[in-house]
Amino acid sequence: MEAIAFYVLAVVSVVAALMVVVSRNPVHSVLFLILTFFTAAGLFVLLGAEFLAMLVVVVYVGAVAVLFLFVVMMLDVDFASLREGFVRYLPIGGIAALVLAVEMILVSTAVAERGAASHVHAVVATGLSNTETIGWVLYTNYAYYFEAAGMVLLVAMIGAIVLTLRHKPGIKRQNIAAQTARTPATGMAIIKGVKIGEGIAE
Repeated sequence: MEAIAFYVLAVVSVVAALMVVVSRNPVHSVLFLILTFFTAAGLFVLLGAEFLAMLVVVVYVGAVAVLFLFVVMMLDVDFASLREGFVRYLPIGGIAALVLAVEMILVSTAVAERGAASHVHAVVATGLSNTETIGWVLYTNYAYYFEAAGMVLLVAMIGAIVLTLRHKPGIKRQNIAAQTARTPATGMAIIKGVKIGEGIAE
């Protein structure tokens, strides 16, 4: 049963990941991304890493994917023009994907040669739980990488907020600095000689 569950989850995860890239509708891409996260969480459960599975569901599905979905829905982007350049940028995307694949293979090989897996197994053998082991490794050996990832997420959040702030012309907005600096001379004007029924022009 474990082998069947692994192959089913792996196939669904790969297909959903491909649909994230090739789907023309960005909302559909986000939904396929959520499906990819769920299947990845199932694979983590099969590996015995239930904490990572919960983390993927709670953080990525519940926060990142939903936030990305709302950002896509709020941005006024012409997706038709973006889809026109898909074929033109396909070679560049293929080269970038190939470079990332080579980097992942090199990193995996370096980690395997250094014996990081045996180090983690040694920590598990001491009687610590899955959560305690991840916390011990994350906040000791990888503390700086963890902080760098937090800074990247902070910059991404600020960027998403800035992209949604669109100032349209012709709309009056509150200017707190101008309101605070107002004086009686700039705040009111006395007009004399106005005839009855005519009013004044702005």
